[in-house]
Amino acid sequence: MIDLKLKNPLVFFDLETTGVNVTQDRIIEYSFIKVLPNQQTEVRTQRINPLMPIPAETSLIHGIYDEDVKDAPTFKTVARNLHKFLEGCDLAGFNIIKFDVPVLVESFLRENIEFDVSRRKLVDAQKIFHLMEKRTLSAAYKFYCQKNLEDAHSAEADTKATLEVLKAQVQRYEEQTVVDLQGNPVGVIRNDVESLHKVSTTKLVDLAGRFSLNDDGVEIINFGKHKNKLVEDVLASEPAFYDWMMKGDFPLDTKRKLTEIRLRSLKSRF
Repeated sequence: MIDLKLKNPLVFFDLETTGVNVTQDRIIEYSFIKVLPNQQTEVRTQRINPLMPIPAETSLIHGIYDEDVKDAPTFKTVARNLHKFLEGCDLAGFNIIKFDVPVLVESFLRENIEFDVSRRKLVDAQKIFHLMEKRTLSAAYKFYCQKNLEDAHSAEADTKATLEVLKAQVQRYEEQTVVDLQGNPVGVIRNDVESLHKVSTTKLVDLAGRFSLNDDGVEIINFGKHKNKLVEDVLASEPAFYDWMMKGDFPLDTKRKLTEIRLRSLKSRF
């Protein structure tokens, strides 16, 4: 892999927070990797006490709970040292421009520390990814059918284009095995709807993807501290999990699937 050509140190970073509100939520963990022009690196990772409760639904996503940060330093106590660490550095990350950078700036300003990003270069790998590997119907139509999509976002034009794209996909990939991000085979592209359905809905349990199927075809949780655990096992060991999800801001389809699993589990015990 190539080395990045740097004039200034480039700091890659990611933040875990109490939520997604830039002004109201607080940092609970950060990790910074500073890459120097000579390619040497320095890593700083630290948990932070946000001085506010971490919502349960947020903890289920990143696995950090109030107990984990109660003895951690506050941002106020690390701010000066961190600001010095970032001095003269450009910033990089994944989706940092929309979220991580604004949160970091707010955190410094809250401690009366000026953190002027206008003097720094910002590099967002997500932005580059989306620009270079577009995932729109127009891009797919151009790639598979070598045509420009006229009247994009017209329902009929989009529908006709999708029909052509699917035909072209079957023609291009027929009999090829599809693998997931972990390299596991999930199906084969064939010119029949059953095969295409299997590939399209790999391990799908609920439409929001909160649950999925493991290699044995059993439902597992797909997020939070219980990720990769069997749904039935969590329901048995932590009954409050069911009530939390049913009262939480989850899609009705997800709640329906959870209820189906719970009823099936209860029935199997008697």
